[in-house]
Amino acid sequence: MAISRTLSNEIELLMSGNPIYNDYYNRFKYLYESYIGGEAYQEGQHLTRYQLETSNDYSARLATTPLDNHCQSVVQVYNSFLFREPPMREYNGLDQLPEVEAFLEDADLDGRSLDAFMKDVATWSSVFGHCWVLMAKPNTNSNTRAEELGQGIRPYVNLITPMMMLDWSYTRAMSGHYGLDYIRYVEDINGSIRTVKEWWPDKIVTTVVDIDEDRIDDQYEEENQLGMIPAVCVYNKKSTIRGIGVSDITDIADAQKMIYNLNSEIEQGIRLDGHPSLVVTPNTSVGSGAGAVIHMPEDIDPALKPYILTHGNTNIDAILKTKQSLVESIDKMANVGAVRATESRSMSGVAMETEFQLLNARLSEKADNLELAEEQLWRLFAIYQGYFWDGGVDYPDSFGIKDVANDIRLMLETRKTVTDPKLIKLLEREIAEAHFGEEMMDEYDMDFEPHEMINPTTGEAVLAESYEEHLALGDQGYVHQEEME
Repeated sequence: MAISRTLSNEIELLMSGNPIYNDYYNRFKYLYESYIGGEAYQEGQHLTRYQLETSNDYSARLATTPLDNHCQSVVQVYNSFLFREPPMREYNGLDQLPEVEAFLEDADLDGRSLDAFMKDVATWSSVFGHCWVLMAKPNTNSNTRAEELGQGIRPYVNLITPMMMLDWSYTRAMSGHYGLDYIRYVEDINGSIRTVKEWWPDKIVTTVVDIDEDRIDDQYEEENQLGMIPAVCVYNKKSTIRGIGVSDITDIADAQKMIYNLNSEIEQGIRLDGHPSLVVTPNTSVGSGAGAVIHMPEDIDPALKPYILTHGNTNIDAILKTKQSLVESIDKMANVGAVRATESRSMSGVAMETEFQLLNARLSEKADNLELAEEQLWRLFAIYQGYFWDGGVDYPDSFGIKDVANDIRLMLETRKTVTDPKLIKLLEREIAEAHFGEEMMDEYDMDFEPHEMINPTTGEAVLAESYEEHLALGDQGYVHQEEME
């Protein structure tokens, strides 16, 4: 049913958020700009404006001040560990459906696989503290699943950031379970056109709004075949407010903003130092460039002769030290100090191990939340298809975070002080596993064939029956027969 009428009050209510959304919107916008960086950060004008600074001067400073994007770096570090190995999924017969394979390869009908989609979910939940995932399936008049397959009708997911989720409401059932009974979000933005969707357990209302023309262009209602709202709130960390999570970068963004302002101070200091200010009277004629001539009136007061105001770069060193301190503070807040090469060289072995444990605990918590969210999505998928899903999803719980180079260095130093042959063999085995990986060493052991090693000096031949014996004999100077020849 197409309609076209001017309804300012209705549009305002439709596009407005609930009180929680309104309270958090500016913070969400700030976190988004801090993660995206670039033009979005410049347009946010997070650079402190000087007193009496003109708009042109402020715009010039915004254009020339670089951003050290630590927010994006920290989130990427987390994701590099979380998705180093793909999650394990137990379908319990659901994978026999042809729709499952299509869903795994293209989860959102936009070309993203389910693994890639969940990586985006992890990213935005880390940035905002939470995000929403909606599982939907187009309504169709097909009578059989074969007709649905022929039309390509199947469930798909849609990622909704907190900036787009305008309103939501929970109701507590008799069993104590909290369930969604209403959501409203902006599904699409195309210029001045906004598509807003509202979900109730029994119906779905889609409204197309033209903001510039202040009118509703289209509105239609359809049945909610599922009988429930198929939306999942994916938390990074839960807060005390339902539907609001705790961001990983909420404090890091503030430190990044301070570094951003310090970068501007450094740039201004260098400019002032390289281009000192010349103080002259209004009647003095000043040339430009190196070797310029200054013409002063003959009757000028000697106290008013031109002079130069220099800035000096003594403050720049202090600013650089403050920046370094802020970077170290960000590393501590994010537990990534031991991962960064420059930091790992200055940390003790105990401090690095502690940092690895803290990072591993943080990543395990994030993995558990992603695991819970994906299990909820698979249950919704099965309900749409008329099945009951009792499978499971397993994200990695331990991420084996180690500084391999430092471990090898310590083992090599220890080996120099050890004289017991058994301990030497054990250390050499550990060094080889650190270099090549435990799985590769296990394969090597399985493929190992006993062979003779020969002492080049005495000609003595000794049988090496294992890889450890091969390493030990090689350390004693024994070589293969081919090397002898």
